[in-house]
Amino acid sequence: MQTLLIATRNSGKLLEITNFLSDLPIKTVSLADLDVTQDVEETGKTYRENSVKKAKFYAKLSGLPTIADDGGIEIDGLNGAPGVRSRRFFGKNGKEATDEEIMAAMKKLVSKLSLNKQDATFKVVITLALPKGETFSVKGEVKGVLKDPHVRLLSGYPYRSFFYLPKIKKYYHEDQLSPEEQRLYNHRYKAIKKLKPTIKKVLGFR
Repeated sequence: MQTLLIATRNSGKLLEITNFLSDLPIKTVSLADLDVTQDVEETGKTYRENSVKKAKFYAKLSGLPTIADDGGIEIDGLNGAPGVRSRRFFGKNGKEATDEEIMAAMKKLVSKLSLNKQDATFKVVITLALPKGETFSVKGEVKGVLKDPHVRLLSGYPYRSFFYLPKIKKYYHEDQLSPEEQRLYNHRYKAIKKLKPTIKKVLGFR
């Protein structure tokens, strides 16, 4: 059975990607499983640059085909910010903010945004990298609006507590979405779905 490294330290993201790949005959491992402690500085200006950089680094380091992603939320009222800086936008001195710090900052922001400025989009780029350096990248996104949170903090995903899906009148949150809705509206699942044929091809199965 082929082994695929999921290169993230975000427990929520790791669980999500592992679940989305569960229908494939592969074994998934994490950075922690391999005792990998090295980090990659995300200096790219786009989701794709960061995604490719991380995937290539960990694929070469581990000798395994590797999946890495980068994404963020783009808020109309902030002219598309925070984008690639979603984890650092509300942090101090350029450092990553905690879930709690983002929640506190978003509560203040949402209360100030006018109705026509509350539209937002979650975007992600997922890259599959092979140890020799070849890469394959795909994109996924979901659109919604920002509202005051009425759901608990989802560890690793603080922005989702504010992200409302008008079409189904639910928050983008595991407490509200059915398994089918989680796949229909999950931006990461949309990207993984596009990537699966490539995973099957490069790992040598159908």
